[in-house]
Amino acid sequence: MNKVLIINASVRGEKSHSRKLTNLFVENWKKKNPEDHISFREVGLEHIPPINEAWIASAFISPKNRNKENQTGVTLSDNLVKEFKEHNIYVIGTPMYNWSIPSGLKSYIDQLMRINETWKFRSGKPDGDYIGLLQNKKLFILSSRGDTGYGENEKNEHMNFQTTYLKFVFGIMGIEDITTISLDNEEFGGDIFESSKLKIYQEIKQI
Repeated sequence: MNKVLIINASVRGEKSHSRKLTNLFVENWKKKNPEDHISFREVGLEHIPPINEAWIASAFISPKNRNKENQTGVTLSDNLVKEFKEHNIYVIGTPMYNWSIPSGLKSYIDQLMRINETWKFRSGKPDGDYIGLLQNKKLFILSSRGDTGYGENEKNEHMNFQTTYLKFVFGIMGIEDITTISLDNEEFGGDIFESSKLKIYQEIKQI
């Protein structure tokens, strides 16, 4: 049985197109994998605090050396990392905001990026050689974007700090099996957007 974690990052509710993508994913997945367990983590409509000085002070202390006072900085982070590790399939639904990701999703990722928890230095010392500690995991990135041309070898590829960043940062954690499905043309609306939706919805249904 797979354990699937759905991560929604949009600050919009019912009007969010990335949420419609994750909803369709869940509907499709349940039909094909009725025994799998699906959980949800909200990072768009619920506040995920950014890391701060207390977090840094706690995160870089070995757990065995932490006391009650310096543990408090990573209490939430510990819970989020534990939840993340307990799942083997992840689905991130995110819009593109200013060519990047929503701040809530960035805060969530910062809470997950824990040395010796989700990644480490190969030599044990800072040397730029990272090893991801999350193995045999699968990530689906379901993104929505106002414009188009952000894919590989497309005209706006250099402006895409959304899916390229997500693939990179979760790759650092060890997740190598990543599928990206992007719904473009939201700003254009009309037939162009409807055509994009039809294509992307079919891709999700074929997963």
